[in-house]
Parts: sequence; structure tokens; C-alpha cells
Amino acid sequence: MAQGLRAAGGWTLHGVDTAAPARAAAEASGVFHALTMPETLGPEDVIVLAMPTAAAAAVLPTLAPALAAGATVTDVASVKGPLADALGALPPALQRQVVLGHPIAGSERSGMAASDGALFQGRRVVLTPFGDTAPEALGKVEQIWSALGAEIETLSVAAHDAVLARTSHLPHLLAFALVDALGADPHREAIFRLVAGGFRDFTRIAGSDPTMWSQIFTTNGPALLEALDRFEATLRTFRGAIAAEDGTALFEAIARARATRDAALAESFGEAHDAP
Repeated sequence: MAQGLRAAGGWTLHGVDTAAPARAAAEASGVFHALTMPETLGPEDVIVLAMPTAAAAAVLPTLAPALAAGATVTDVASVKGPLADALGALPPALQRQVVLGHPIAGSERSGMAASDGALFQGRRVVLTPFGDTAPEALGKVEQIWSALGAEIETLSVAAHDAVLARTSHLPHLLAFALVDALGADPHREAIFRLVAGGFRDFTRIAGSDPTMWSQIFTTNGPALLEALDRFEATLRTFRGAIAAEDGTALFEAIARARATRDAALAESFGEAHDAP
């Protein structure tokens, strides 16, 4: 976000982190104007909590003085429920200054060295306003995401967590589980010697940060378990068709999945897929 806003111009950027290596990387990047919080905060300021859900939920209540001074607070965490709970504990007047959000973009890499100022261009960001959100606060957050080239959508907290459990959290869980299972397989050496593009594509996200993703799985547990139950039911259907040597059922399921994926990618990314 900081790189993109620095390139857009017109923003004074403060980067704050408790970890010395992160501060050193931020200073070396030259992106930030300062690596401390401003001495005073007011209605013109926006604080972005760029941290996992549990950490953001813990930090949010400590920002009550900044909210009381009129500053806006937003976040980029993957699960909104715990943040909404923390927000609900604040006085209603302060709640109005918080705009929860989540950009639907990223990679398996993390840290300042992996940052990309163009990451959000043409991608979606979901805002989940909570209660009686102040129009001025919402407008500031929308201005930031528009400057970064993102397309803004609005969902409820519950809808966001349910959808992301299916489109992001479940795929990551499956990638981690597959690599973990293959790592314990007696044919492990041959398996990893003979991996092809399909394996690399599917398991790319298994290279993601363990701290962040273990938090995502636990903080969005109910929605993720529901998504996992639905997936397991579909997996049992595939297994049953294989066991029964039912090629017709397998063909129909595979063709249906392919058509669904192509349509979804065309809608989300404008990608066209020709038949082989």
C-alpha cells in the first residue's frame, strides 16, 4: 500500500513496526517519510492496520485516543469477525471512525522485500462497514483504495468471512494439507523429484507464512469448517465415482468444474479460455 501511495503522490506516509528488521527494511526502501507515529493525529489522518486478524483485533482498542481525535482506522486482515467484535466494544462514536477492509490480492511471499506497489491495480477490495460508519471515514478509505487502482465492493462481516473461507482459506488449507501428506509419504523422494507444473501451480500458496495462516484458520474456524464439510462431501462423490469406475459421472463432474472455473475467471479477471 505504501509503495503504491508513494507512487501516486500526495500522501505523507508513516511506517510503524515493533520489529527492528522490519523497520530497517522499511527505511532502506525509501518509501516512508517517517518510521514513527505522528506526534498528533486528527481528522485528516488514516491508520492502516497491516497485520493478521488476531493482532489487528488486539491493537484496535489501543487506538481509541486516535479515533477520539477524529482519525480514521482501517485494516487489511483476512478475517473480519474478531475485528468486528473488538470494534463492538468501543463507544459508538468511535466505531463510526473505523472502516474494516480486505484487499483480495497478494502472494505467498511476505515482508517489505516482497512488496509491490502495483499489487492492487485492477483487483477487488472488500469493505465491511460496521454499524453507523461515518461517511467521511468511509470516503477516506475509498480514496486510498481508488488511488491504488482497486475496485471497491461492500459486504457484511459475516458474508465476507463466509465467502473468503471458500475462495481463499479453503484452497490454502488444501495446499498445506497436500504438501504435508506427500512429505510423509513413503515415496516422498520420487514424488518431489517428479513434480510437474500442476503440482507447482496448486501448491504455490503452501509457501505462505505459517504464522499468518494458522491465525486465519483459527479465527475463521466456523466458516472454514462449513466450507471444508461441503468440500469433503464433493470429494467423497469423486471418490465414489472412481471406486465404481464410473467414467460418465467423473466426466460430467470434471466438465462442470471446468466450465464453472472458466466462467468465474472470465468474470473476475477477464480471462478467456479456449477449448483444447
